Amino acid sequence: MELRPDHPRAATLAAVAGRIGAGEPSANPTLTGATVDSRDVRPGDLFGAFAGFTVHGARFAADAVAAGASALLTDAEGEFMAREAGLDVPVLVVDDPRAAMGEAAAEIYGDPSRALAFVGVTGTNGKTTTSYFIENALARVHAHTGIMGTVELRLGNDTIESPRTTVESPVLHGLLARMLEHGVTAAVTEVSSHAAALDRIAGIDFSVAVFTNLQWDHLDFHGTMEAYLDAKARLFAPGRARFGVINVDDQWGRALAARVEIPAWTVSTHADDPHPADWTVAEAEIGLDGVGSTFVFTGPDGARHRATSPLPGLVNVSNAVVAIVAAHAAGMTLEDAIAGVAAAHGVPGRMERVIERSDSDPLAIVDYAHTPDALTLALEGVRPITPGRLILIFGSDGDRDQGKRPVMGEIAANLADVIVLTDENPRSEEPAAVRAMIREGIEKVRPTLADVHEVEPRVVAVETGLRLAGPLDTVIVTGKGHEPTQEIAGVFHRYNDRDAYLQAHARIAAERAAQEDQE
Repeated sequence: MELRPDHPRAATLAAVAGRIGAGEPSANPTLTGATVDSRDVRPGDLFGAFAGFTVHGARFAADAVAAGASALLTDAEGEFMAREAGLDVPVLVVDDPRAAMGEAAAEIYGDPSRALAFVGVTGTNGKTTTSYFIENALARVHAHTGIMGTVELRLGNDTIESPRTTVESPVLHGLLARMLEHGVTAAVTEVSSHAAALDRIAGIDFSVAVFTNLQWDHLDFHGTMEAYLDAKARLFAPGRARFGVINVDDQWGRALAARVEIPAWTVSTHADDPHPADWTVAEAEIGLDGVGSTFVFTGPDGARHRATSPLPGLVNVSNAVVAIVAAHAAGMTLEDAIAGVAAAHGVPGRMERVIERSDSDPLAIVDYAHTPDALTLALEGVRPITPGRLILIFGSDGDRDQGKRPVMGEIAANLADVIVLTDENPRSEEPAAVRAMIREGIEKVRPTLADVHEVEPRVVAVETGLRLAGPLDTVIVTGKGHEPTQEIAGVFHRYNDRDAYLQAHARIAAERAAQEDQE
C-alpha cells in the first residue's frame, strides 16, 4: 500500500522554514514529500536528519541527496556533517529537528489531520482494542475510514503490516494526506509513549485524544512512572488535541485529568467512586466464553444508556465505554456510537480464540498481554471459562524493562495451573537469561517448579502447551498477540502465535487420526 498521496500538495522550502522558525534558506525549491529514511527518498523530498540512539541521521544525507532529496532539515551537528560531505542542497537548521520535522511534513502535505475527524488513542493496555472499537463506530456515519496502530496501517480495504505502534511523523502526515485523497473522512491512530516523547505526532491536530490507562511498562525508556505519564500527557497538550477523553479508573488517569488544559471528559467503570466521572458504568453483566458484555452507563446529564462490548471481560467493558465516549466526542450521536462499538469484530491477537473447545481439543487463545496488569487480567478473564486446567505459554521481551520479568513470573505461578516458559522477542539478550529472570518469580511461588516446563523455541512451546492440554483445559499464549515476526539476535524471523497453534493442531490431529486408523 502506498503511504503518500498520488498528487501531493507541495510547499516551498521558504514556507517550511517560516513555519518551523528556521533561517532563510539558501535556495527555495518546491518540496513534494518528506522522510527521515534515506531509503524512502524520492525526488523533491525534504530529508530529516537528526541524532538517533546510535548514529546521527546526517550520516545518510549523501544517500538522500543522491536519491533526489531537495533539502535537509537537521541540527547544528547534522549541518556540519552535511557540509563536510560536500552536499550542495539547502539546509534548514533548528535546535529540535524531530519536532520541526513533523511541522514541516504537515506544511508539505497540507495539514491533512485538520481536515479529518482524527482520534489518537494512548495508554499502556487497551490501545488497539479501543482503536478498533472507535473506528468501527466512526464507520457508522463515515463511508471511508482509516486506522493506524500496532496491528496494521489500513485505508479502506488496503492494508499493510504496521512497522511500529506509531509511525514516524512524515509517514503519518503522508498517509493522512493519502487518506484524504481517497475520500477518508475519519481515522484513528494509536499513540505510543515513545511516539509522543520522540515527537512522531508533531504537527498533528487531533480532534480527540484518548487515554485508556497507565501500567508498569517501558520504564527502561522512561525511567519512572511519572516520566511515562509525562510522555502520554503530550498528546493532550493545547494545540495538539482539541478535546480529551480520559479513563480515570487508575491513579494515573486521575492525575492526567487534573493537569490537562484542553476540554475533556472523564470516564470510569467505578460507580462507587467518591469523585464520579462525567461518564460512569453503573452496572454490567460480564460476558464469558466468547460472549460480549452488556452494561449501563450514565452521562454528564445523568441519563442512563445501555450498551454492549463485543468482547468478553470487564477490561473490554472499560475499552467499550471509552470508545463510545470518544466516538461521541468526535461528532457522532451517542446512539450511533453505541451501535458501532457493539458491532465491532474481533481484534487480531486480543483474546483471539484460535481453536474452539471440542470433545478432543482444548480452547486455545492468543492474547497480547505483555505487562503485569495485562497478564493478570488475561488469566483472570479466562479462568471462569476453563472447566479444567489453565495452561499459560509466555515469556518476556529482551532489551526492555527487566524489573517486570520476575513480577510476571509470580503472576503466572499464582494464576495458571501449568506454565510453559519460553521466549518472546529476545532481541540482543541471551534468551536463557531472560527466562531465568522470569523463573525467579515463578520459584517464589513454586519452589519445586511443579507443572513448569521451560521450552524453546517458541513454536515448540506452543505445541507443547497444546499437547499437555485436555478438552476441558484452556491454553493461552501471551506476549506477542498479532505480531508476525520474532526478533532474535537482531534478526526478524517470520513467526505468529496463531499460525503456530494451527500448525501444531494440524499435526496433533493427524497423529490422532493415524492412531485411530491403526486401532
